[in-house]
Amino acid sequence: VQLQASGGGLVQPGGSLRLSCAASGPTYSSYALSWFRQAPGKERDFVAAIKWNGGSTRYADSAKGRFTISLDKAKQTVYLQMNSLKPEDTAVYYCAASYSIITSTMGERSAYKYWGQGTQVTVSS
Repeated sequence: VQLQASGGGLVQPGGSLRLSCAASGPTYSSYALSWFRQAPGKERDFVAAIKWNGGSTRYADSAKGRFTISLDKAKQTVYLQMNSLKPEDTAVYYCAASYSIITSTMGERSAYKYWGQGTQVTVSS
């Protein structure tokens, strides 16, 4: 699987951004795509995930109500719509994929074997 993330940039607090991650490779029933982020000096944290079959989603508490993850199966692309952005959302955002996801592990970094390059999101006035 190859993953190509894009869409990062500089945005003012309260603004919005949409990240995209184009995936290539086979899809199976237990396939899932996700977004993680890593701020300077911090660990890579879970943001959101979506299952290929059924489209069930999971969000980190910090993302609930502000971020939306979605999937375009025809393009094999996962999106992260981020609204009401805060300075603390500043980080490098990574997309990841797993062929063996189960619901209970959707938010775990170790559940994802494939990672794309990051895209920088900076929220600042």
